[in-house]
Amino acid sequence: MIETTRPRPAARPSPPSCPALGWRDQQLYRYGAAHRILAGSLHYFRVHPDLWRDRIRRLADLGLNTVDTYVAWNFHQPRADRAPRFDGWRDLEAFIELAGAEGLDVIVRPGPYICAEWSNGGLPAWLTARKVALRSSDPAFTAPVERWFDELVPRLARWQAAAGGPIVAVQVENEYGSYGDDHAYLRWNRSALIERGITELLFTADGPTELMLDGGTLPGTLAAVTLGSKPQAARELLARRRPGEPFVVAEYWSGWFDHWGEKHHVRDADNAADTLQAIVADGGSVSIYMAHGGTNFGLWAGANADQGRLQPTVTSYDSNAPIAEDGSLTAKFHAMRAALGVTGPLRVSERQPTLPPAEVALTHCADLIAGLSAAAGPGPAGPQPATFEQLGLDAGMVLLTARPKIPEGDHLIVLTDVRDRAIVYADGVPIGVTGAGNHELPIRGAGAVVRLEILVENLGRINYGPLVGQHKGLLGPVLVDRRIVHGWTSTPIPLAEWTPQHLGLATGAGPARTGAGFAVATVHVDEPADTFLTLPGSVHGLVWVNGFLLGRYWDIGPQVTLYCPAPLLHTGENTVVVLETDQLGAVLQLRDRPELGPAEEYVEEFD
Repeated sequence: MIETTRPRPAARPSPPSCPALGWRDQQLYRYGAAHRILAGSLHYFRVHPDLWRDRIRRLADLGLNTVDTYVAWNFHQPRADRAPRFDGWRDLEAFIELAGAEGLDVIVRPGPYICAEWSNGGLPAWLTARKVALRSSDPAFTAPVERWFDELVPRLARWQAAAGGPIVAVQVENEYGSYGDDHAYLRWNRSALIERGITELLFTADGPTELMLDGGTLPGTLAAVTLGSKPQAARELLARRRPGEPFVVAEYWSGWFDHWGEKHHVRDADNAADTLQAIVADGGSVSIYMAHGGTNFGLWAGANADQGRLQPTVTSYDSNAPIAEDGSLTAKFHAMRAALGVTGPLRVSERQPTLPPAEVALTHCADLIAGLSAAAGPGPAGPQPATFEQLGLDAGMVLLTARPKIPEGDHLIVLTDVRDRAIVYADGVPIGVTGAGNHELPIRGAGAVVRLEILVENLGRINYGPLVGQHKGLLGPVLVDRRIVHGWTSTPIPLAEWTPQHLGLATGAGPARTGAGFAVATVHVDEPADTFLTLPGSVHGLVWVNGFLLGRYWDIGPQVTLYCPAPLLHTGENTVVVLETDQLGAVLQLRDRPELGPAEEYVEEFD
C-alpha cells in the first residue's frame, strides 16, 4: 500500500558503494531495502520542454516513483555529417535532472532501436539508407552505434545513482527477441554500455513467449517482459526460465496507439487498473506504457506494416494513457491511482486551461506545386527517379518531373512501387493519387510531350518488425503503359526542416488557382493556453503554428483535432500555415476538447 501521492525513494548512500537496484530470491531491492519499481513511460521528445515538469508531476501524482524514457537517436542526429545535438528540446540531461528534482528515479532505454511508434524505430534514415544488417553484429551497424554511444552514454553515466543522480537502470537494446537472435550483438550492446560507464542495473525487455525470450535475453542480465494482459502467465514463464529473478514488466500496455484509417483504440479504465494490480501483486514491478503519451510532432510518427500494407501512425500519441495527450487526468488515471492504493491530494490540476472555441477563415495563398517549388529549389537530374535515401531525405516529400511523349488515345501511367503516397500531375493538372493497392492512373494522350510531375509523400517510416529501414519514394520505374519513362529531375522537399522563411516563400508563390496548396490563418490570442485545431472540409496535409510543424491531419481519421500546446502560442497574432495536398476547406477551427475519433476497445494479447 502506497501512503502518499509521491513515494519517496530510499535515501542514497553518500558516496554510493553499489548500484541502486539489485535482486535476490525473486525480490528487487533498492540500497538493500525491498522495493517495487512503479514507473511510467514519458518521452521527452514527445512533450514540449516547457511542459516537462508539469507532466513529470502528473506522473508522480499517479503514485509512481520512477519515470522511464527511450532515447531517439534520429531525434538527436538526423544527419550523419552533423554531431548529435543535446540542447533545447533535445536536452536529455535537463529532463533527467528535472525528474530527479521531482523525487523520481529514472530508467533510460537507449536502444539504439526503440520501436515506440517513432519514425524508423529511432534509427537515423542516413544509417538505414546504407547496405547494413540492422540490429546485428555487422560492423557496418555497430560502428555508427559506437560513435553514437560515445556521445550519449557518458551523458547518462554522470546522472547515475552512483554519481548522485536519479538513473537507477538502463535497458539493453529493446525487445530484441521479436526481431532477431544475434546474441553476439546483444552481448556487444551490453558491453558497450558498461565500457562507457554504466554501472547501474542492466536489463532486457521482451514479449512473454518462449520465442521472444530465447532471442532477447542474456545470462546474468535481468530479464523483464512487455505485455498488455495475462501477467500471471508471464510471471510463471519467467519463474521457470529465470529462477530467482524478480517479476518486472518493462512495458505494461494499458492503452494502444492509432493508425490512420482505423479506429481510435481505447481500453476500459477498470480493466486496465485490474491488470496493473495483478502485475504489482507479490512485489511485482511495472512501467506503464504510456503513462503520458504526448504527441508525434512534426513528421516523427512511425508506421507498421501488415502483409505489405503500410499502417501509418497518427500525429497524436495519446495512447489512451492515464494522463491524456494534453495532460488531463483521465478516468484511467484515477482507477490506476486507486489500484496502487495512493492517498493524498493531487498537486496538479485535473486539466490545463484552454483557449475558447473559435473559427477563423483560411486564406488560400498558393497552389501546391508552385509553393513547394518556390521553397525547395532545384534538384538533381538523372535517368531514374531518385529515392528519399538517394537524396539524403528522411521525411517530407519529393517532387519528380519528367517529360514523356504520350501517344494519342487512352493510356496508363503506372507507378510500380510507391512508398508511400503519390499525386500525379500532367501539365499541372492532377490526374489522381496512387498508393497501396492503386498503382495505375488513366491518361488521355494527344501525341505530344507532357510535363509529368509526381509528388511523393513519406507517410511514416516503419518502426517495428523486419521491414524497419524500408526505403521511401518511387522504388521502381514509372511506365507509360509498358514503356519506362526516363529523364527525371528529383527535388527533395525536407518539410520537417522548413523555417519561417521557407513557409514565406511557399505561401508567397500565388496566386492560387486550384483546390490544393498553401493557406494561412491568423489567430488572435489574449493569453496563451492549450487548443485543439481542426480543418473541416480539408482532406490531407500538414499544419505549422508560428513556424513549428505541428503534424499531419487526414480526413480518413480517426484523429480529428491536432493538439497545440500553450508554449507554441504567444499573446497577440499567431500565424497558422496549412499545406493541403488534395482539397482545402474554408476554415480553421479551434476547439477546447480533443476529438480522436470513433473508439474501439483494444487489449494487446500474446498467444
